[in-house]
This record gives sequence, structure tokens and C-alpha cells, in this order.
Amino acid sequence: MTPEPRIAPSILSADYARLAEAAAAVREADWLHVDVMDNHFVPNLTVGLPVVEALDRATDLPLDCHLMITDPDRWALAYAEAGAHNVTVHAEAAADPVKLARDLRAAGALAGLAIKPGTPLEPYLEVLTGYDLLLVMTVEPGFGGQEFLAEVLPKVREARRRVSSGHLTLAIEVDGGINADTIVAAAEAGADVFVAGSAVYAADDPGRAVRDLREQAHKAQA
Repeated sequence: MTPEPRIAPSILSADYARLAEAAAAVREADWLHVDVMDNHFVPNLTVGLPVVEALDRATDLPLDCHLMITDPDRWALAYAEAGAHNVTVHAEAAADPVKLARDLRAAGALAGLAIKPGTPLEPYLEVLTGYDLLLVMTVEPGFGGQEFLAEVLPKVREARRRVSSGHLTLAIEVDGGINADTIVAAAEAGADVFVAGSAVYAADDPGRAVRDLREQAHKAQA
């Protein structure tokens, strides 16, 4: 059985001059998604550790930190120590993902492993036994507002099959192009955590958008 859907609004689509207000506007969300990009692993530069530390002081929402950075083995632990609820690193960038998961958990965070659209799931199935979350990118990482890539959904289905059979114990998150239409397909495939940027922050009422997305995902799961 798929767990209850969780919605994680992405501040990538929020007003960076008003991040505390952006967090308050989605107080009914389950997590607050923070995209950390270094302009090396992905061709964009966003926020870093000081912003995560400030957000942790400004909101009670659990911070879901997605590190799209080179050398996460060096940098990821600081985000856990800063109070992030979940720290997700990319399989394509981590030198020792098994050790990194242990270190993140020891620091008090959940450990997440992300894979790009073109990265297969199978080579990481054994590694994922040490993780709490799998993030399947449904766009190429780097920029918000991209079109959802439905061709990655077989990876979500396979991950859900592995979780349902007891081979893995983790949440399955999707990130990229999630909106009122695509969340249905993602939920039907087996995702249970949904990152939504413009679908939330471009709405007239971000809080209502969160509630609507959660309800749509819940119906699709049923």
C-alpha cells in the first residue's frame, strides 16, 4: 500500500527576497523543498547553507534539501547539522553513497538519493537499502518550469514494486513538472512525495494549491 501523499513546495519558484513569507504561505505542506545548486553539477546557481540555516529558524516545516552539487561527500553533512529534515544527494555525484547515507543519518537527517532522468535505477538498488528516500527526477535538474518527462515513470513503478515487496524501505519522491495534471500519473506510478514549484507559488493561493495537489494525489493512489 502506498503511503499517504506528501507535498513539498519548492522555493525555487518562490520570491527569494521573501522566503520566510513563502514558507508561511504553504504552512499546510508536508515538507519545504530547497534546491541547492552549485553551477557545476547543474548549470544554475541558487542557495547554500546560510539560506538553509535561516529557513530552519523561520519555519517549522521540515526542510527537504536537494543537493545538486559536485562533491556531496564533502558538503552534505553540514546541511544535516544545520537542521535539514532530509538531505538528498545525487547518485551521479556521490563518491561513496553508502558511507554518506550512514553519516547523514548519524547527524540526525533522513538520507535521500536522487537520480537524473537518464540514470537507470538498477545499479543503485543495493545502495538504496541504506537510504530513506529515492528522488526520481522527472525533468533534467537545474531549472524550474520544465515539462514533466513521463518516460521516467517506469523507474517509479519499479521502485514502488521493490518497496511493496519488502526489498526496499523508503519514500519515493518525484521532482520536476509536477502540477494538477502530472501529479495523477506520478501518484498512479507509485510516488508518495511530490515536489511542486510553479504549480504552488504561481497560484493565487499557494496554500490552497498544496491542498488541491494532495487531494489529487490521494485520489490517484486510491
